[in-house]
Amino acid sequence: MLEHVKKLKYGWTTGACATAAAKAAYLALKRGFFSDRVTITLPQGKRVSFRIFNHKILDRQCAIASVIKDAGDDPDVTHGAEIRVRITILSIDRGIVFKAGKGVGTITKPGLQLPVGQPAINPVPRQMIRYALNEVFPSPDVEVEISVVNGEELAKKTMNPKLGIMGGLSILGTTGIVVPFSCAAWIASIHRGIDVARAANLTHLIASVGNVSEETAKKIYTLPESAFIEMGDFVGGVLKYLKTHPVQWLTLAGGVAKFTKLAQGHLDLHSGRSQVDFAQLAEWVAELGAGDSFVEKVRLANTALEVFRNCHVKRLPLADFVAEKALAVVKETLDPVIFKIEILMVDRKGNCLGRAFA
Repeated sequence: MLEHVKKLKYGWTTGACATAAAKAAYLALKRGFFSDRVTITLPQGKRVSFRIFNHKILDRQCAIASVIKDAGDDPDVTHGAEIRVRITILSIDRGIVFKAGKGVGTITKPGLQLPVGQPAINPVPRQMIRYALNEVFPSPDVEVEISVVNGEELAKKTMNPKLGIMGGLSILGTTGIVVPFSCAAWIASIHRGIDVARAANLTHLIASVGNVSEETAKKIYTLPESAFIEMGDFVGGVLKYLKTHPVQWLTLAGGVAKFTKLAQGHLDLHSGRSQVDFAQLAEWVAELGAGDSFVEKVRLANTALEVFRNCHVKRLPLADFVAEKALAVVKETLDPVIFKIEILMVDRKGNCLGRAFA
């Protein structure tokens, strides 16, 4: 019974923790003292408070603060890690400069959200930190150096080394909130969402991997909120339940990397349990007419996003091709219960890259 599924505790991303530490250190430089707690604004407008763990004013130009990451009930490798930020006042008109301290990685391969050579502090955490520092003092000129205690060791348990993020962890997060990962609880919530939609006599459901793909689908289809199912990585949980609880029309919406894995036959899209097969992706690009050198470049690519970007430049319709392959996997999984199915592939900005219908 669904009522027996434990309600899981949400946590905070490394980006949110770094933002709180940065604001605390900058406030201390302006006030001359530290407070025990600091409040920041998350991307969706929610205000949350963090306890400051360690702190020190080094001189009039520099202060350090840290926050212990609480990932809630998510089995995150960074749960309990100390996220430390050093704020240094810079000369006028330098703006906010980000630096990778000890335990934070540096981008060494193309295909990620940031260019090669940049510290692995993702765009949304940078945006959060800028907003927080501007709350303290408008248009600050500061260096923000983020460190993670034991980050180099923790990074070995992540995909960072394979992705070319060297020297430590990434500072991540798009909402500031860690949604707890539990297969049983999440799949139960998927089933509950489908039940609610069917009870409301909705004929079209949209199951999305995350916020960006869901928002893209909402721009295309005007449907009640209960028509939208957040499936996360559990596309298999959606499809297997729909075999016995069908609807007339299903749209699956997600990003290129996860839907490439779906196209390659994976129904669990979590990075710890399935990987993009770049050799197969290279074969598909060859089918689209790419030359040998480009095919080899795909085979050796760092990320799926890199491949899709390069194919876009070459005007190779890889996104639609992969969407069709994903559609075939979905149809085979749902057989013999077949209804109207759509695959919607989006990029990180919410642009629709590929679609397939059946």
